[in-house]
Amino acid sequence: MEVIISNSSDKPIYEQICIQVKKQIMDGALQAGEALPSMRALARDLHISVITVQRAYEDLTRDGFIETVSGKGSFVAAQNREFIQEEQLRIAEELLQKAAEIGRAHGISYEKMTGILKMFYEDM
Repeated sequence: MEVIISNSSDKPIYEQICIQVKKQIMDGALQAGEALPSMRALARDLHISVITVQRAYEDLTRDGFIETVSGKGSFVAAQNREFIQEEQLRIAEELLQKAAEIGRAHGISYEKMTGILKMFYEDM
């Protein structure tokens, strides 16, 4: 598992960890049942506080991405396709909301914005 922390990011470190682990799980780089580094080991590797890693792991557990077994560690949770699709939809909605805010703020018409989305969507 590779996590890269950016000190220039506007996102807190625990959130950066969550985002990257979720992406690796959804991309298949981390498989169900795969062990994650211990909180201490990850904190040491990233040169951050164990409390920061603990917050990230708690959020990942709450969101259903990992499971923690007392005395054994944290593991990638078994995911179902609907859950992954729902998470991807949530990410797309956030990005589209940001695009809509930019469009409104700069006077770009709804039709122009939908045309751009359609162009990108059909290019895939």
